[in-house]
Amino acid sequence: DFEASFIRLIDKVTNGSRIEINQTGTTLYYQPGLLYGGSLEHDCCPSRGIGYYLESLLCLAPFMKHPLKIVLRGVTNDQVDPSVDVLKATALPLLKKFGIDSESLEIKINRRGMPPKGGGEILFSCPVRKVLQPVQFTDPGKIKRIRGTAYSVRVSPQMANRMVESARSILNKFLPDIYIYTDHMKGVSSGKSPGFGMCLTAETINGTILSAELASNPQGQGAAVLPEELGQNCAKLLLEEVYRGGCVDSTNQSLALLLMTLGQRDVSKVLLGPLSPYTIEFLRHLRSFFQIMFKIETKTPEEEHMGGEKVLMTCVGIGFSNLSKTIR
Repeated sequence: DFEASFIRLIDKVTNGSRIEINQTGTTLYYQPGLLYGGSLEHDCCPSRGIGYYLESLLCLAPFMKHPLKIVLRGVTNDQVDPSVDVLKATALPLLKKFGIDSESLEIKINRRGMPPKGGGEILFSCPVRKVLQPVQFTDPGKIKRIRGTAYSVRVSPQMANRMVESARSILNKFLPDIYIYTDHMKGVSSGKSPGFGMCLTAETINGTILSAELASNPQGQGAAVLPEELGQNCAKLLLEEVYRGGCVDSTNQSLALLLMTLGQRDVSKVLLGPLSPYTIEFLRHLRSFFQIMFKIETKTPEEEHMGGEKVLMTCVGIGFSNLSKTIR
């Protein structure tokens, strides 16, 4: 279901795509059209989070003909896909590094929706760009502050405060500058299912943002989760992400590599933590689609004086430019 919903979304943002699926649903013929953009709405399938759909839109949105402004409805936070909060905190600053920055680049959460029934709503808008800038992003810098959001919907507002206290009990040992917002939505804006969760981000002096998140089990599935446990586990996950390090967190490694590939014919470098299995598969796709190979150098913790093994990724962009962007 969610794959069919994703294909419908891609059909909406493009013009002239041809999609054929055989009767058993095992083969898909897809002929891409022009990336058109404009103002759109889409109801996402609640079996996957909005993050699943949004990740792909983040890759495509800068190359549309018209600036994209889309309202997505469905599950905003779940345990499978990156939540809207994390993408807002980490993916948008990453896009800005590549020169996609303007007032209109934003992700706005109008309503939260937890699985299984969803009911959340977000607005994503992104400007178009003709070319991307190459980046040299090799020094993550030291962590200077931690920010976060503890959200609760259709449960006691006290849940969020309990998560914040337990997360702070761990993080305060490392850093004084910690601020975790509590976000309790009421009525219509709280979606259709109860739940709570937390999203934390650590920001460095050089503008690197690393993130971690956890959400409670969906209603009627699995054991009940204590907010104290969830807060502590989320704090530990953030420390794990800081240990892995790099200039881009593990959620956005593939987005960074794609934007480097599509950059101008110039050298881009980015320092990443250990590559996730998804990123390794993604590099194979980049090779088969764009015939582009990355130079991969490993940096040992001794050289970097910190955390896990780092990988320095270097490539020369293919010089992609957005031909469909209307010239004003």
